[in-house]
Amino acid sequence: QVKLVESGGGLVQTGGSLRLSCVASGHSFPINIIDWYRQPSGKQRERVVTFGTDGNTNYAASVKGRFTVSREYANNTVYLHMNNLQPEDTAVYYCHVFVPRAGNYWGQGTQVTVSS
Repeated sequence: QVKLVESGGGLVQTGGSLRLSCVASGHSFPINIIDWYRQPSGKQRERVVTFGTDGNTNYAASVKGRFTVSREYANNTVYLHMNNLQPEDTAVYYCHVFVPRAGNYWGQGTQVTVSS
């Protein structure tokens, strides 16, 4: 059974950095299709970074140039590196994967809070 577990959230000041981790288990898909979403309190979940079938990495305009994704294949881990964090980045961050014929899988989320 597919399981995604996020970690690394916390409280940081404006301009600070955090690195989120997402560890995948029980999977047969490549971890390079795992993407990231976030949900600010009281708002809808929104895309942070997703990966197209053409292999392109698509960052949301609001995070482009500040957030990047890296992967550690040996440990089935995807990282979201977040720099120059702003209060509007405050949200619960989720890693996600869509597996054909199986559906969507989400992690439990990790809270990121950016103080002004």
